[in-house]
Amino acid sequence: MSPAALKRAAAARAVGLVEDGMRLGLGTGSTATLFVELLGERVRAGLSVVGVPTSEATRRAAEAAGIPLTTLDDTPDLDLTIDGADEIDPQLRLIKGGGGALLREKIVAAASRRMVVIVDAAKRVETLGRFPLPIEVVPFGLVATTLAVAAAIRSAGCAGPLAVRKGADGTPFLTDGGHLILDAGLSRIPDPEALGRALVAVPGVVEHGLFLGLATGAIVAEAADGQPRIVTLGAA
Repeated sequence: MSPAALKRAAAARAVGLVEDGMRLGLGTGSTATLFVELLGERVRAGLSVVGVPTSEATRRAAEAAGIPLTTLDDTPDLDLTIDGADEIDPQLRLIKGGGGALLREKIVAAASRRMVVIVDAAKRVETLGRFPLPIEVVPFGLVATTLAVAAAIRSAGCAGPLAVRKGADGTPFLTDGGHLILDAGLSRIPDPEALGRALVAVPGVVEHGLFLGLATGAIVAEAADGQPRIVTLGAA
């Protein structure tokens, strides 16, 4: 089966978790976009929900789907966030931020009673790190910050190159908050908690893409005899 078909199957299962009256966090990325699309179908059929988008791209998709939106300032307590992930390990630890929305995604996830991750089976790993870890930083003092981030990575027992993310036009990619992203090609992160602590201690680091202790469950779609099969992890 194609990855797109598996992602859609995971998104469809997640839509079934949504109940009337819920306050939802709406994630960012290809799988989350499918969830927004399918949620819009239920909203147009009469489901009453309100959503907080985690990126401007998701906001536009939700508006196009007819989903009523709010902000965390007006609705600071959310019932459920549905979001994708770039990697997920057996402890429901995640790497996120491939789409550049890690800061808002983490804020929304932390404001939610539940966070359910929707992924295809290719995103499951035993040890995080195969996907480059995004680290959001302020533009000021970029060289000094990059050196400090490299030292923090070494202190956590990791190693690998750091690169400023570039956009399609070759210029530095800017997040919705106007920040830069350093992508760390670490291959393997033996202690995600230690790395997370080291990174947040670096002045100039806004946030990192390790989502630790935030996901309460996961919906994983895998291929079985040419059909999607759903595996649930945790409280999904």
